Amino acid sequence: MNASTLLTAMLPEHLLLLGILLLIVLEIGARKPREFLWVTLVTVFAAAFAAARLYVSDYAAAPFPGQFSVDPAALLGKATLLGLTLPAVLIAGGEFRGPRFSILLLSSVYGACLMLSSDSFLTLFLGIELMSLPVYALVLLAMGRPESAEGALKYLILGGAGTASLLLGISFTFGSTGSFGLAAFGAALAGGDTMARAAVVLVLLAFYLKAAVVPFHAWAPDAYESASVPVTAYMATVIKSAVLLAAVRMFAGTEVPASMVVLLAGLPLLSMVWGNLTAMRQESFRRMIAYSSIAHAGYLFFAFLGPAQGRYEAVIFYVIAYGLMNLLAFVCLPTGEDATRDRLDNLKGLFGRNPYAAVLIAAAMLSLAGIPPFPGFVAKFLIFRNVIDAGYTGWAVAGLIGSYLGIYFYLRVIQYMFMSAGEEAAAATPSRAWAFAASLCCLLPVILLTIFPGWLLDRL
Repeated sequence: MNASTLLTAMLPEHLLLLGILLLIVLEIGARKPREFLWVTLVTVFAAAFAAARLYVSDYAAAPFPGQFSVDPAALLGKATLLGLTLPAVLIAGGEFRGPRFSILLLSSVYGACLMLSSDSFLTLFLGIELMSLPVYALVLLAMGRPESAEGALKYLILGGAGTASLLLGISFTFGSTGSFGLAAFGAALAGGDTMARAAVVLVLLAFYLKAAVVPFHAWAPDAYESASVPVTAYMATVIKSAVLLAAVRMFAGTEVPASMVVLLAGLPLLSMVWGNLTAMRQESFRRMIAYSSIAHAGYLFFAFLGPAQGRYEAVIFYVIAYGLMNLLAFVCLPTGEDATRDRLDNLKGLFGRNPYAAVLIAAAMLSLAGIPPFPGFVAKFLIFRNVIDAGYTGWAVAGLIGSYLGIYFYLRVIQYMFMSAGEEAAAATPSRAWAFAASLCCLLPVILLTIFPGWLLDRL
């Protein structure tokens, strides 16, 4: 290992760490609490640009062999996560006093980037914890609301259960294969002995809990609803995307044996159905998105049933489309008190008050429902095509049926905005420059993905 390789390979992580240190120094020197949001924006943008630049140049290196390495797939994943973080930072303008939000957010993103370059379970575990621990505190930043402590506690307890499951699965993997390398997971997946199967089940259950797959989803609705809007947007997009991209790296080129198909298809299918059905009864937009994300976690894990060569393409396109559409919906929510601004009743008549926001939220809902020509349709097509290519047509049909159960609650949001009369008290909605900038950050790539999805697919 030489200094040049270490600096270049970990450039996105180094930039994030530099931003964290700068924010801490600025907070110490500040006479009064300030957000220093510009530091966070510059840091995230610089890290995203560095990852994208390295990806375009097909850079690959292993500064810590067997523990940490980068390749084009990992760099594209990092660029995606960092790009999705930018709108979440923008909509946080004016939401928090002091730089606590920014420091915790950058720390969490650092862990997410570390996950995507992990070559061993030790590095993967470190990345997951670095990503998760700051988020528990981020949920608590809405301390003005009594439910924030309850949501953070549930997330912490169930997150701890996921950590315990992962550690036990790692120990079983080592006992079965004699290695802590991520490649050992593939060996355990192909193995037929009891310890190897137990290892695979425990590791998968940990990932299911982190991604909120039924029945390990109980933390998500309360945590999403009790967190502030920028934190919920970050959790629904970046955290979930990081978990799925790390799972893709862990599976690598391993095909799923027939004995594990039920585990990789049954719970995700249940997640699709339960998430979509339960979302129909929600009156809070954040809680509805929580159940929507539970369903989308099911779609994403379905991709692992398919051939290994199509798995990465399907997952990375899905997380890009899913993340952009969720963020687009969040940045266009009406302004107001954080606890009530996302009530679905507040969306009634939004088209008459703010046509720009209503149209963008409608596009986001249609895409999340998988309606063509929006990117969500292409994303679901890639997932289910991958499943059918592997010969699991029955599972693919069941998944398609489960996915379209959710059309109702997405269309209900559109009906509220365009076909319902809004309350007169909600007529005056102040504009926010930060939110408008965030909407443009999401809208431009969404337009490109809608018109030219093949352009991205050709480069994956």
